[in-house]
Amino acid sequence: MFLNYIKDFFAKKILKNSLHNVKSSASIYSIQTVGLLIDESYFFEKEPLIKELVANGILQNNIKIIVYRDKLKKNEFYSHPTFSAKDLNWRAEITSPIVEDFVNEKFDLLINYYDTEKAILLTITHNSKAHFKVGFSSIDKRLNHLMINTNAENFKVFIHELFRYLKILNKL
Repeated sequence: MFLNYIKDFFAKKILKNSLHNVKSSASIYSIQTVGLLIDESYFFEKEPLIKELVANGILQNNIKIIVYRDKLKKNEFYSHPTFSAKDLNWRAEITSPIVEDFVNEKFDLLINYYDTEKAILLTITHNSKAHFKVGFSSIDKRLNHLMINTNAENFKVFIHELFRYLKILNKL
């Protein structure tokens, strides 16, 4: 247990040092494909969140979801690709092929649906090839292009604000 805290500390330190080199990129892409990174430690309403995205014009087939859980059970079946903190090594490198595929996919929009800083979630967000990244304002400001000030339980408010700003930015 103590080693997990030390690993988390070192991974965050490596990530924060690499954030000094982040370049802001102006994206001219319209939103077609969406990546959804969810922390299931505190938020369990994945399906209503997906329905809200579909109701706002995103096709169900264009939404790719990956879910973080604190602990994975060996014999449990998960409806979406799921990973844990064990998929991050001490050098802040992702070791899971499922997560690596998600990171390397070029989404038009990446929704980082977590409001607690965890090393693996921050690493995935930072390394993602997505053109436009959206998340909560409680997370490091250098990771996302757009930050929404609400909490994770208010997913309807989050989606409403997200699409309001996407329309203003001519992304839809």
